[in-house]
Amino acid sequence: MTGNPASIRSITNFLISNGRKVSASTVSNYVEALTESFIFYPAERFDIVGKQPLKANQKLYIVDLGLRNHILPRIQYDLGFSLENLVYFELLRRGFRVMTGKVGNTEVDFVAEKQSTYTYFQVTADMTAKDTFDRELKPLSNIRDNYEKIVLTGDRLTIGNYNGIQVRNLSDWLLGK
Repeated sequence: MTGNPASIRSITNFLISNGRKVSASTVSNYVEALTESFIFYPAERFDIVGKQPLKANQKLYIVDLGLRNHILPRIQYDLGFSLENLVYFELLRRGFRVMTGKVGNTEVDFVAEKQSTYTYFQVTADMTAKDTFDRELKPLSNIRDNYEKIVLTGDRLTIGNYNGIQVRNLSDWLLGK
């Protein structure tokens, strides 16, 4: 469930569909305990156009990917999520308030806010395929304000500036280059 929009109801329904007998209040208590113990970190959803938080479906990021990898079968490993998780914690470390963004029907991986200034981030392992390239740029292209828009990618072939959207190599960004 980490890295995906989640509600107590969606988590409860997921567990029940996998044969677990659990109530929504029990799930809520566990999520709260895991958040208070700093195992999960929540990222609330943010309406980019209205510049205000949304109430539903926060995302949860896990402080130790080893725990996630232990729980999920190897066949479900997702490099993209792991990189997104890494960027989430790096943004927190750099002092940003980190939210997930919504603009129209699209989602922006992160809205990072510091001192009333926003930076929008998309994160992807590789965007050399045209479909992936278009998918990652589309949400940022839909944002009509003048705050910085960045795609962080593991590849080095797509680095550049595309109509004001910076595509940067993730490793370079992590190293402050």
